[in-house]
Amino acid sequence: MKKILAALLALTVLLGLVACGPASPEGTAGTEEGTATGDETTIRLMALKGPTGMGLASLLHNDKNGSGNRCDYDVELVTSAEISNIAAAITKGECDVAAVPINLASTLYAKTGGQVQVLCANTLGVLHLLENGTTVNSIADLRGKTVYATGQGSTPEYILRYVLEQNGLKPGTDLTLQFVADHTELATYMASNIYSIGVLPEPNVSVVLSSNPSFRAALDLTEEWNKVAGADNTLIQGVFIARKAFVNEHKSLIADFLEDYNASQTLVNTDKDKGAQYIVEAQILAAEPMAKKAIPGCNITFLEGEAMKGGVKKCLQVLFDAAPASVGNALPGDDFYFAR
Repeated sequence: MKKILAALLALTVLLGLVACGPASPEGTAGTEEGTATGDETTIRLMALKGPTGMGLASLLHNDKNGSGNRCDYDVELVTSAEISNIAAAITKGECDVAAVPINLASTLYAKTGGQVQVLCANTLGVLHLLENGTTVNSIADLRGKTVYATGQGSTPEYILRYVLEQNGLKPGTDLTLQFVADHTELATYMASNIYSIGVLPEPNVSVVLSSNPSFRAALDLTEEWNKVAGADNTLIQGVFIARKAFVNEHKSLIADFLEDYNASQTLVNTDKDKGAQYIVEAQILAAEPMAKKAIPGCNITFLEGEAMKGGVKKCLQVLFDAAPASVGNALPGDDFYFAR
């Protein structure tokens, strides 16, 4: 229906709006969907209801309204507890492009025999350690404490374990590490004073701090990562991947997707009022003030080409050295990295 509407609008104005130029800063004045390259294939897209979904908010708004994107999308947003659904959909060929944690991208590359590629980095470090109190001012202060976290078996766990161990703390011996299935669940427990120390990503950090003023952001795990991994090892948490078969068949469409995403994340980062409106519209967060407050800490980004490749390779190397299984027991080859 969107494509039919786009065609009728193009006929109405006689001069079809099919130019391939970049979208306006508002992300709503781009080409009609499915017309930038002549490839009208719908991209089946999956992402999490977190920073990656927030970066897509303008793209989702455009898709809903039938204009502003270069491509047509069939989008599914899932919770962090449902991330296995994304992995399964990519593996089964039921999803074309997906936003996933960086280590899952590498694991899927290994699992599929190299049949996925990373398109771009979309999220830098977003993890913070929150405390109801004032006793934690360094990683060393966690000795003897119980820390609740999410993302078991995924990037958040490996980042946390790496930072702890590089600071001489062994989970299970020097402190207790307990995992909760979902970011929202842990945020609810903390806001309700059930847990006093927890590691969460944005936007859940802002949710807890707004809901319970007794909590504070005690440690920024991106800063702690930089201290032990080195400042040149940028912490990249999220990337977009695609099935290699889809990329090979629709390379120009993938390039258009990257333009759509870049326009979307740019709007979210630079026009926080409109970005917050679209984030709530996509049902990622419930209230615009909360979304607007969370955007800066989400570290939503767009890195492609050599900048993406260098950053992802360094981050995967650190994770591999710390826990080889976290990245599929082997580092991906150069064919893992998409280049236009």
